[in-house]
Amino acid sequence: MQDTEKRKKQAQTLRIFRAVHRITGISLVVFFMVIAVSGLLLGWKKNSNGLLLAPTQKGTTTELREWKPLHELQAVANQTLHQKISAKLSTRLDRIDVRQDKGSVKFVFADHYWGIQLDGATGKVLLIERRNADLVEHIHDGSILDRYLETEGGIIKLVYTSIMGLALLVFSITGFWLWYGPRQMQRKRPLQKQKA
Repeated sequence: MQDTEKRKKQAQTLRIFRAVHRITGISLVVFFMVIAVSGLLLGWKKNSNGLLLAPTQKGTTTELREWKPLHELQAVANQTLHQKISAKLSTRLDRIDVRQDKGSVKFVFADHYWGIQLDGATGKVLLIERRNADLVEHIHDGSILDRYLETEGGIIKLVYTSIMGLALLVFSITGFWLWYGPRQMQRKRPLQKQKA
């Protein structure tokens, strides 16, 4: 009698886990697809032949003493952005990526997905790049909505990554139990037949 009650409880638990697994999957399938595709693209960004992320260009020297000051290089990057792409684009920077080993500097802008690579020593424009990998990254982590809605402190990204992380955890636990639970119940069944 105890074994029958135990099996009923295990079957009940399996039904609950199956329902949670199904509801989580149906509710979040679009988000899981977005995360999967964008994660795959981010994994391949350096091997995309410049489609997602342009290769870092080489400057003339790696000797920092021979480089122009950053404020002069930034002025060149800003001028290039306005002359070659659009005078309406913001010059607010997200970051300056100094690549001493390559002799170049990347200026990555905060309000759009353009970047300018310059020779650190001469200030010559090495590359004007569309930074598609940054766009994919913002889609992947949900911060694209923070940018679009101009929210403070990245609250949408925080909520989105928390929900998706917890959902993945729930999916993993329920998925494991849906695989393991029936096997556990089948193992116990032959023992009961032998006792009978």
